[in-house]
Formats: sequence, C-alpha cells, structure tokens
Amino acid sequence: MTNDQSAEQLLELAAASGAEAAEVFQSQSLSKPIFFEANRLKQLESSQSEGTTLRLWRDGRPGLAVAYGPVEPEKLVERAISLSTLNQPETVELTASTTLSHYPDIGESVPVEQLVSWGKEAIELIRKSYPEVLCTAEWDCEIESIRLINSRGLECRHTDTTLSGYLETEWVRGDDFLAVSDGQTQRDILDPTLLAERILMRLNWAKNNVPSPVGRIPVLFTAKAADMLWGTISAALNGKQVLEGASPWSDRLTTPVMSPLLSVSQEPDVGPYSCPFDDEGVPTRPITFIEKGVLQLFYTDLTTGRTLGSGTTGNGFRTHLGSYPTPGLFNLLVKPGKSSLNELIQSLDRGLIVDQMLGGSAGMSGDFSINVDLGYRIEKGEIVGRVKNTMVAGNVYTALKQVVELGGDGSWNGSCYTPSIIVEGLSVIGKE
Repeated sequence: MTNDQSAEQLLELAAASGAEAAEVFQSQSLSKPIFFEANRLKQLESSQSEGTTLRLWRDGRPGLAVAYGPVEPEKLVERAISLSTLNQPETVELTASTTLSHYPDIGESVPVEQLVSWGKEAIELIRKSYPEVLCTAEWDCEIESIRLINSRGLECRHTDTTLSGYLETEWVRGDDFLAVSDGQTQRDILDPTLLAERILMRLNWAKNNVPSPVGRIPVLFTAKAADMLWGTISAALNGKQVLEGASPWSDRLTTPVMSPLLSVSQEPDVGPYSCPFDDEGVPTRPITFIEKGVLQLFYTDLTTGRTLGSGTTGNGFRTHLGSYPTPGLFNLLVKPGKSSLNELIQSLDRGLIVDQMLGGSAGMSGDFSINVDLGYRIEKGEIVGRVKNTMVAGNVYTALKQVVELGGDGSWNGSCYTPSIIVEGLSVIGKE
C-alpha cells in the first residue's frame, strides 16, 4: 500500500473507530552519503527510510502510534485507540483547511559521481599545501518528503533536497595532534574550494603553538563556534519555556535583552533549512525575534500559542516521529555586520579566537565553561599562533550584552546562520 493510500485509509478507520479527530504525518527520506578516510574514497552508501505517525482523539483523549516502513492501517489505529484510553482529555489541536497545499520542490539532487569529485577536489587542495595531513570526509545528498493530512480537510506536502560536505584534517607533529574541521550545507551546489580554503587558513594559523592569554579579554567566536551562544538564545525564545517559567525572558517582551548590535530572526525561504509549513500544517512565516537588542516575540505551536494567548507562530515540530508537536525552530538567522574576519582580528590589540570547542552547551541558565579545542592568540591585531590547555567561562546572556562587533562573514552552522562575533566579559583560563 502506498503512503497516500494508507493515509486516507487511516483517517477513515480512525473515524470508524469512534475518533472525533485524527491526523496522519508521513516522512520519507533517501540519503546517498560517500566517505573518505586517510585521503582516499572508502565507501558509498545508500539509506532509505519512511515512517507514518497517526495521532487521534477519542472522547477527547489523545493517542499516538507510529509505523516504520509498510503500514498496516488496522493495527496502527488499534494501537492509537488503546493508548488514548490511558491519557487525560485535552483540547483537539488540528489545523483546518479546504485546499490542497502542495508546495514546490526545493533543492537539486546531484549524482554520486559529483559528490566523489567534490570530495577529491577538496582533499587534493589541502594536501597540495600540507601533504602530511590525513583527511576524513563525508559528502551527502539527502532527499526528504513530508505529507500531512487530517480529518479537518488539511493536506499539505513538500520535498526538499539538501547537499552537505564535511571535511576534517588530522595533523600529527611529534606529540602534538591537531584536528581542524569545517563543513557546508546548501540546497543546490557545494563549493569544495571554499571549504578547503577555510581549513587551510586554520592550518596556517596553527603552525606555531603559543601560551594562552588569560584574564578577562575580548573573545572572538568564529562563525563556526558562535552557534554555541545561539543555542541558549533559541531555548530562551521557546514559548513552552516561557509557559513553564524556565526562560529568563518570560516577562521581558518589548524590552532590551542584548546588545543593540544584534537582530535575530527566522526566514522560511532562506538557506538550506528553509521550510514552507510546520508539522501541524501551519504555514511558516518570517519572524523577527530580537530587533536591535529588543525582544519582540516568542515562537509557539498550536497548544502553546493558545495557552499564551498569542496564537501559533507556525513553529510546531516533532523532534521525532513518535513525539507530539512542540515549539521548535527550523532556522535562526543572526544579522551579520560589515567587517571581514581579518578586520575583526585586526581590531583587537589582545584577544583569543575560539574556533572549535568541547562541551559547548550552555543550557537555559546561560552559564558555560568550555575547553577550547582549537583557538588562537591575537596580539596587536595579528594571530601569533595556536593555544592549548585553554578554557573560556562566562554567561551567554551577559556576553551578548557586551558585544564589541559582528563580522560580515555569516555562514550556516547546522540550522543557525551566524557571523563571527567579538564579546567581552568572559574569563580565559590557561597557561600564559
């Protein structure tokens, strides 16, 4: 039975079993990753998955059941009905519609041969300058299709294709081990030359090991590392955290919460993490969460938006097929500044660059203490070498009130688009 057929039958069977409302969420994905190890192509893979989630309400009680692969509609409905008897009644949250919403496909698929070519090109460029390094890489083309249909007339679907390239170099110099990595995620094409240049730049910076600066000094987080800061901010903007009183910004709407240099938004049509509708079938929309440091809005799903009285922002997403929709972000964009990374470096008389870190999650409190996996010392506007045995500690909320400057070098790190950023107020601990 095809997915379309099973979805329609699931709704019919749910209604026949006494459910007053039901929805079917279906996901299919096809991935074709290729892997390089020790500078050589190691293996090609192809993985395919599909899953179906049925959510229904009978006597107001919700039940959810999941099937992976082929669907047996009768058994899936039976499981959902059985689970509903264990739950308390709740308000039915379903999006109603009378029109089919078939969104255009996004992204372009590329053949495996192209992925192999990109991987070889990037590795050759790096080893031309550093023949002693070992390169590990993964390049992938993933196609994902989503279909959502419910008993209130909603039907929407879309397919998107995402290309990704990840490359890591290992450089062993006696008893000194250096690992430098970087990646790209795009819709239509990857740039192996740009990826190689970013890694070569970092290898050049790391030729010399130098003592770490210590004390409260400016810290420059590269675009690759800055998303550690924005993970905490994403959580603070979550409407569910506001309801639970966990967000420190619960009562801060329309007030300044960070530096006026900072504006934070989501954009449904921008970048490789674009998304036309959420997992509840609500169209996504552009939202400015923070404008010039002032908090404008929290993101919500149907349930959270109803409880807060603000309505949904189109941000109801499932963390996995077996979960209920909950507030989530599909992308987060930090508005870049105008300075290049080199100009940011030249602006610092003394400072530390954080490029890769260990233990990067700050949590809702914002407090963090990270080990710098890859960092560089700045003296008089120049990088003088790589630092080791260095930690950086502070608080995300405090640091983002003390932003010195933003770079114009925005890039995607996961679903966060962020530039490099210089902040003050952090403590650097190391051996000077």
